[in-house]
Amino acid sequence: MIIKLDNITKIYDTGAERVKALKNVNLGIKKGEFVAIIGSSGSGKSTMMNILGCLDVANEGKYFLDGIDISLLNDNEIAEIRNKKIGFVFQSFNLLSKLTALENVEVPMVYSGIKIKDRQKRAFEALERVGLADRVRHRPNELSGGQKQRVAIARSLVNNPKVILADEPTGNLDSNSEKEIMDIFKKLNEEGVTVIMVTHEPEIAAQCKRIVTFKDGIVTSDKEV
Repeated sequence: MIIKLDNITKIYDTGAERVKALKNVNLGIKKGEFVAIIGSSGSGKSTMMNILGCLDVANEGKYFLDGIDISLLNDNEIAEIRNKKIGFVFQSFNLLSKLTALENVEVPMVYSGIKIKDRQKRAFEALERVGLADRVRHRPNELSGGQKQRVAIARSLVNNPKVILADEPTGNLDSNSEKEIMDIFKKLNEEGVTVIMVTHEPEIAAQCKRIVTFKDGIVTSDKEV
């Protein structure tokens, strides 16, 4: 298992009330799977994504990422694991407007202490992998929505992560760009990359190989497609 959740519970204390966003969730994801996490607003899927991405921690239970018990790590160790083992793709792209596509893709490697020449080489190879070798010097305002998301996917790949977490990656795209992005994720998955995608769109989830449905903080369905 690349990911294993044992009785994960997440509680948000707003002061006025305590909200259980996740309730004793058990989930295992094997290396090379392509999983969609779906559910309506407030179902717990975003909380689940934050915990999987080590952006938040559970109140109860254990989360094992690539065999490492995340609950035993301090903040610095969690940040290091996040940078090395997880690639993120967001709905809003999260690109830095003043940087070129190549420089945006280099960003995660800066934190890993990789030398400039190596960074540039790996960033170019990642952009090539998503079909953007001819756009490396373009800034985000010179790219279409689909191209921006491809830069974001390239950025998620450069540290050779164990898992790519994609949060509504097609949410801001037109139907042509949506198809292009899904085709890239499918190709990456065929190459052995583990992909976990949060989406509220059934037609996007149907293109994954497994669909995990959340409702009221629990898993209500877990099925192969």
